[in-house]
Amino acid sequence: MKSSSLSELKDKFIGKVGTQERDAYEYELHMEVLGKMIKAARQHRNLTQEQLGQLVGVQKSQISKLENSTNSATIDTVLKVFKALKAEINFNVKLEDNFVKLA
Repeated sequence: MKSSSLSELKDKFIGKVGTQERDAYEYELHMEVLGKMIKAARQHRNLTQEQLGQLVGVQKSQISKLENSTNSATIDTVLKVFKALKAEINFNVKLEDNFVKLA
C-alpha cells in the first residue's frame, strides 16, 4: 500500500499550487481559520457578536459572517476586529523558502 503526503493528495484532488482551483481552496481555508480565530478571541473576552460589532462599528451580522467565513473581509476590518479584542495579530510573507522581514 502506497502512502501519500497531504501535499501530494491536494495536488491530485484539488489541483497543483498556482492553479485557480488550488488558490481558491487555500483562500477558503485561510478565511475559515481566520474566522475561528476571531470567534475564539471573542469568546475568550466574553463578548457577544453584538458587543464586538459595537466595538468595531459594524452590525452583529457582519461579525457572524466573519466568524463563519461567509464573506471576504478587508484587512482594515480584520485589524479593527483584533484591535477591539485587544489581540495582537501578526503577518508573515514567505517568498519561496524565505520569509520576508521588515528592517
